[in-house]
Amino acid sequence: MVKNNLKVARIQVDLTQQQLAEKTGVTRQTISLIEKGNYNPTLNLCLEICYAVNKTLDEVFWREKGE
Repeated sequence: MVKNNLKVARIQVDLTQQQLAEKTGVTRQTISLIEKGNYNPTLNLCLEICYAVNKTLDEVFWREKGE
């Protein structure tokens, strides 16, 4: 599983999974899978998500070495 803070970041900017999906050009199911850690997004998608939730890459997708 890939840990991330996407769900928290999305909720902080008051977006639904569907709204975030539309902003980033993917399906709601893809956003759901990313939040659950079951999908490893491309760097471009990670950046689009970060722009949409006004967070840095580190804030949303960073993980410590060994995690």
